Amino acid sequence: MISRIDLRGAAFPEGGIDRDLLPRAELDVEAALEKVRPICDDVRHRGTAALIDYAHRFDGVTIERVRVPAEALRRALAELDPAVRAALEESIRRARLVHREQRRTDHTTQVVPGGTVTERWVPVERVGLYVPGGRSVYPSSVVMNVVPAQEAGVGSMAVASPPQAEFGGLPHPTILAACALLGVDEVYAAGGAQAVAMFAYGTEDCRPVSMVTGPGNIWVAAAKRLLKGRIGIDAEAGPTEIAILADATADPVHVAADLISQAEHDPLAASVLVTDSEELAAAVEKELEVQVGATKHVTDRIAPALAGRQSGIVLVDGLEQGLAVVDAYAAEHLEIQTQDAAAVAARVRNAGAIFVGAYAPVSLGDYAAGSNHVLPTGGCACHSSGLSVQSFLRGIHVVDYTRDALAEIAGHVVTLAEAEDLPAHGAAVKARFDWKVPPSK
Repeated sequence: MISRIDLRGAAFPEGGIDRDLLPRAELDVEAALEKVRPICDDVRHRGTAALIDYAHRFDGVTIERVRVPAEALRRALAELDPAVRAALEESIRRARLVHREQRRTDHTTQVVPGGTVTERWVPVERVGLYVPGGRSVYPSSVVMNVVPAQEAGVGSMAVASPPQAEFGGLPHPTILAACALLGVDEVYAAGGAQAVAMFAYGTEDCRPVSMVTGPGNIWVAAAKRLLKGRIGIDAEAGPTEIAILADATADPVHVAADLISQAEHDPLAASVLVTDSEELAAAVEKELEVQVGATKHVTDRIAPALAGRQSGIVLVDGLEQGLAVVDAYAAEHLEIQTQDAAAVAARVRNAGAIFVGAYAPVSLGDYAAGSNHVLPTGGCACHSSGLSVQSFLRGIHVVDYTRDALAEIAGHVVTLAEAEDLPAHGAAVKARFDWKVPPSK
């Protein structure tokens, strides 16, 4: 059901473990780029007509318009199950508590008398927020996208989620209800790479955005990589991943349940256990057999995800080697189920989010921990962060110098300009004083 990789006795190079030794999906973002390129180009040139065609081709629905009517949003909220509404409201409350603390304030530094540099934090003007909706419904992703954007002060935001045949070509009503609950009234029935292209290029209905955020499948991640530069992105949040660093003290029932919890997202989802205990590995394998047999979505998601090359049990010699492995893997979600888990977690350098101990499963973070579940995947956690208020803010330096403050540093500026063979840079300073500016050559 799940493969093993035995790294015991392996000598790791000084730079760390070779990431190619670790479980990874066969289809990666780079390989998907050329498949999404023509889709994005088509949306760029044909706009809404292309989105309608792709809804029929990829989602199996016939739609006449892409933007969701306001009445559909109001109706979805009015008909939402009260228990689901209460759970969403609590998820929103906790997310706001955490993300509100991430707000930044402008700060002015006096470099010299008369010379200051102020860092202003300015929100992105307009963002496109992607919410998956293929195999499952993700109102939690509405919360995770919208709350940090609102707390950052983003003035204009639009949500896109795939159209559903079951609901007349609209996104799932629970997603619509979550949007309405958060006050978002611009929602589009568009999924996959074509939704990212809609945000990037704009259509007759949707104005272009400056930034696109949100998780998605491999095609969404590839479109974000392709269009990065035209739009800002949060990270390449593709098929989900869980890595668990565990020792002999871990409960195999918990470990198996957590591996399965992420495998049920997608057949490309990655579930990885890193342990120095062969006894735990064997017990987890047995638990997987038991728990998978009693779980929904076995044949279409869980079984292929666990059996895929992106999942596995990695055996290591000890905690130090285990830490090296999880840092090299750079998981989207990393659970630490070891003795003294908090101390071990503090030593991890690469992860989208870290879940400490037996009572902080990834599913808590998916819904109601207060943390954000839009996180980098595919090893991108070694250089990228999860979605936060900071994702939607830009730091702008405002430089304010008086004549005297410039005069004090002018000689150094001219010297450095000449050292870089950029004399006009120095001349721009000289022109403000009584220095002779050399003639152009």
